Amino acid sequence: MAELKMPELNSVIVAGNLTKDPVFRQTSNNTPVVNFHIAANRRYKDSNNQWQEDVCYVGVVAWNKLADSCRDRLKKGSAVLIDGELQSRTFKTEDGKNRTIVEIKAKRIQFLNKFNKTQGNGESTNNNNDVVSESDDSDYEDNSFDKFLTDEESDLMKDNS
Repeated sequence: MAELKMPELNSVIVAGNLTKDPVFRQTSNNTPVVNFHIAANRRYKDSNNQWQEDVCYVGVVAWNKLADSCRDRLKKGSAVLIDGELQSRTFKTEDGKNRTIVEIKAKRIQFLNKFNKTQGNGESTNNNNDVVSESDDSDYEDNSFDKFLTDEESDLMKDNS
């Protein structure tokens, strides 16, 4: 009998809001990197038919141009859609113990809040739902996420902008 070969698949898509401002830094060779956490909420009805909410906190890391875009556009409470892959890393804590964490290495980030950015001529433009990819040289407008929202969620997005 042939051995079972598992597919190599590591893909994550999650939406949530930043729990704190992102932490931006540069590596020793000046590569930009940003770390932040998001809270991804899940609503469900319990056995008593009451609405409950479960929150999952997820760490995210972004590199290069994606890190620069996050530094410029994100803050505590910002809504994002993250497309990436899971990665684990181990580091030593201050007390010398090894600690391993699992986080999302972002490949694309869709900024779900409206953002005013200034053009070279000083005029301000209002782009909604900008998507930035780790390989992008420029930003573009993408409202494709809107089709997944309920009417109630769409109204909430309008109220927050």
